[in-house]
Amino acid sequence: MSTEKSPLSPIGLPVYRVLTGADNAAFCQKVSDALALGYLLYGSPAATFNGHNVIVAQAVVWPSVQAPINGLK
Repeated sequence: MSTEKSPLSPIGLPVYRVLTGADNAAFCQKVSDALALGYLLYGSPAATFNGHNVIVAQAVVWPSVQAPINGLK
């Protein structure tokens, strides 16, 4: 595992974030808050079941991040 710090956005948060949580209003608010801060959705959401709850994830990126379309360069 790398010990390097992730680049930060102008608001002091990482430029790439994966938001996770139970599939509920609190998770939806977490994603909405990230969008309100200026993040963009990155990729499709993911969902799994842990035996008790549906757990969801959504990646977000700061707009200045330019990801290559065909994988890593």
